[in-house]
Amino acid sequence: MAYIDDPETQRANLTYIKTSMREPLLSRDCELDLARRWRNEGDEGALHQLVRSYTRLVVATASRFRNYGLPIGDLVQEGNVGLMQAAARFEPDREVRFSTYAAWWIRSAMQDFILRNWSIVRTGTTAAQKSLFFNLRRLRAQIQAVSTDRAMTPDARQWIASELKVDVSDVETMELRLSGVDQSLNVPLTENGDDEWQDFLADERPSPETVVIGMRDSATRSRWLAEALGELSPREQTIIRARRLREDGATLEELGQTLGVSKERVRQLESRALSKLKQSIERRVAQSSDLFNS
Repeated sequence: MAYIDDPETQRANLTYIKTSMREPLLSRDCELDLARRWRNEGDEGALHQLVRSYTRLVVATASRFRNYGLPIGDLVQEGNVGLMQAAARFEPDREVRFSTYAAWWIRSAMQDFILRNWSIVRTGTTAAQKSLFFNLRRLRAQIQAVSTDRAMTPDARQWIASELKVDVSDVETMELRLSGVDQSLNVPLTENGDDEWQDFLADERPSPETVVIGMRDSATRSRWLAEALGELSPREQTIIRARRLREDGATLEELGQTLGVSKERVRQLESRALSKLKQSIERRVAQSSDLFNS
C-alpha cells in the first residue's frame, strides 16, 4: 500500500513537482558546456543550472517507486542526492549525455533508500537480492497475465530464478517477504479488547531467581579462584594472570622476556600453576569443569 501524505505535504510536493517541470530542457551541447564549466572552473552557477534542469528526472523516477509504501517526498530527496552525486562525478569528455549518466545514480539512491526503509527487517544486501526485490513483482505480473493460476507455481518460481540468476529458495523467501507487512506488537488483538500481540510473547530471558543464583554462584567461584591464586608463588601468579585472566593474553615469548627465562620454562611454570589451581579448587568444589578447560 502506498504511503499517503498529509494535505500540507501533498501541496508542498506538488509545488516542487510543478517547479521541476518548468525547468527548461538542455541540449546536448549546453549540458556538456555546463558540466565542463563546473568540472574545470568550479562554476557553481553552472552546477546549479545542470542539477535543476534534471530534477524532473528525479520526479519521474520517484513516481516509479511510489508503490513501495514510502513518502514520495523522501524518495525525491534521495533522488536529488543521487543527482548531485552524478553531477560531481560526471566526466563530460566521455561524450555521454548527462541525463543517461544521472539516471543510474538517481535510481540507485532511491533503491538503497527503499531497501533501508521498506521494512524494519533488512531486505537484501547482495546485487542479486536487490534485483530480486525490485523485479519479482514485475515478473510475477507477467506470469499471471498469461496464466489462470493466481498463485505462484514451482515452475513459475524456477523461471524467475533463472531470469534473475538466483536460487529458487531466494525467490520463495522474497515472495513471502513481499506478501507480508510489518505489524506493530502494540496492535490490539480485537477491536474492543485491551490485549495486544506483545502480551502473548514468551519472555525468554532468565527468571529473577536464576539471575540471583547465577550472581551468587559467580561470586563464590571468584572467591575460590582468588584463594587458589593466593597459594601460588609470585612468578606463577604473574604467569596465570597474564596468560589466563586477561582478554588479550600474553604470549610465552613475552612472558619469557619479562621473567628472564625461556619460552619452554614459562610453559612448564604455567602447567604446574594450573595443576596447583585445579587441586586447590577441587578441595572446595566437587566439579572444577566450570573454572578450567580440560
